[in-house]
Amino acid sequence: MAVVVDWIGAKIMNDLNATSPGAARDSIASFDLRHVDRDFLDNPYPVYKALRETDPVHRLPDGGYFLTRYDDLAAVYRDRRFSSDKKIEFLPKFGDSPLYLHHTTSLVFNDPPYHTRVRKLLAPAFTPRAVKILEPRFCALVDRLIDEALVRGGMDVIADFASRLPVEIIGDMLAVPKEERGPLRDWSLAILGALEPAPGDDALDWGNRSVTEFADYLAKHIDRFRKGALPGGDVLGLLLAEETDKGDRLSDVELIQNCIFLLNAGHETTTNLIGNGIAALLDWPGELKRLRADPSLIETAIEEFLRFESSNQLGNRRVLEEVEIGGVRMPPGTLVTLGIGAANRDPAQFPDPDRLDIARTPNKHLAFGGGIHACAGMSLARVEGRLAIGRLIERVPAFGRTGAARRGGRARFRGYLSFPVSFG
Repeated sequence: MAVVVDWIGAKIMNDLNATSPGAARDSIASFDLRHVDRDFLDNPYPVYKALRETDPVHRLPDGGYFLTRYDDLAAVYRDRRFSSDKKIEFLPKFGDSPLYLHHTTSLVFNDPPYHTRVRKLLAPAFTPRAVKILEPRFCALVDRLIDEALVRGGMDVIADFASRLPVEIIGDMLAVPKEERGPLRDWSLAILGALEPAPGDDALDWGNRSVTEFADYLAKHIDRFRKGALPGGDVLGLLLAEETDKGDRLSDVELIQNCIFLLNAGHETTTNLIGNGIAALLDWPGELKRLRADPSLIETAIEEFLRFESSNQLGNRRVLEEVEIGGVRMPPGTLVTLGIGAANRDPAQFPDPDRLDIARTPNKHLAFGGGIHACAGMSLARVEGRLAIGRLIERVPAFGRTGAARRGGRARFRGYLSFPVSFG
């Protein structure tokens, strides 16, 4: 089966580069997110473009649809006839497992009223004003990581910088002692890796094991926090608040699973934003030179990194009542995959979308989703990205690739596992 899958993926990419429009159309008609090869994972944008131009509401072999146009995604995000609840979708995928419990209990994969209840508890910690107060702490951490890299004459952008920043920040918010943060990133990668369209048995085993280990750790950790044995933990304190607007509180299971979600969401988005942004600047040296000449462009640059190489490439919804998208009628129960990475390169919304333009305005990208499920931590991610990339450019006069970068090899979350650079 693996040989067949690789052949299909290679055929699509080859046909897209061929001169025969008919061959490309045939390959696109058979496109299946569950059967893609390394070429697609390294660069999905030619396939996204072909789908957007020839089959923007693409029927997948499992009966669901894959959307690649900006306007279609924006419409789905606003339409309450599309559900984010994943209980029906995830049961056959995960079975009765720790992964199923986690992903159907966390904030992002639920609808109101549960979604509203949990988001309201978290909202005060992630407002722009609250994040602004934390900026000096972020900046000090960024400078410390750059100081360490300057001594070495370089760094792995991911392992030494991009992944350490969000783990430290979320670790502080959850009051996790610094000496206990070692396993957090691996747990996060494993749990999110299971969300791929077609995770293998090994990925599912690793994901289930990671949920169990993380939940066991948090149960003991939260008990210590409740007893006042740990400092900090402003977000954990909010989640432990006794009262909500309905006079109830999160159960222990809900509390643990949403703490896991916070680490996963905060880690993945920010790590990939920083890593993808630095990689994009090195791929587009004219834009790097432009940013060095005018550091005030860092704000629009961050938005462009989010658009150009969206950390989260795919989203999912389930149709609650009959609806029409792009001229296609979908009955209740239809699963819809949102091509966020494709929509963010739609020329109908973004002129010359395959070009990095750090001053692009307007830039109404969908990297953080939309509607009631727009990312609650977007202000935090933007500040972390701005400080990390901005301070690196300010403090390191020159840096470049050294050795081979290694992508994460995932369709849903786009980023690097390793990206070595040298200074000077």
